[in-house]
Amino acid sequence: MRLRINIKGKPYDIEISEEEGKIKIKVGGKEFSFGREEEEKTSIAKTSLPKRNFSKKEIKAPVTGVVSKIFVKEGEFVKSDQKVLILSAMKMENEIISENNGLVKEIRVKENQSVNIGDVLIVLK
Repeated sequence: MRLRINIKGKPYDIEISEEEGKIKIKVGGKEFSFGREEEEKTSIAKTSLPKRNFSKKEIKAPVTGVVSKIFVKEGEFVKSDQKVLILSAMKMENEIISENNGLVKEIRVKENQSVNIGDVLIVLK
């Protein structure tokens, strides 16, 4: 999962993945890895990372927040790495990026709607 967040106007690209039972987070060229033991001790790993058992055709909320802006429409083709919406959380703007190419089959949220971590935002086909 790739995210772009803005903190005080400065953009940060973040990549989150799971490999061999470890959660890996890449920020600014640095990589952080959390295993089961570290995950239990580290609140960010426990509270902020969604489960990765979902279809690549679903774009889900990586954090709890409010949908600020939607950049795509149903029936529109999106490319991998294209910004599809802005999710505001904890005074930060999180750019939600599509990981795949595809047609927007369904947009399940509206602007100013609150969402929880893991909620499906957009479905691609």
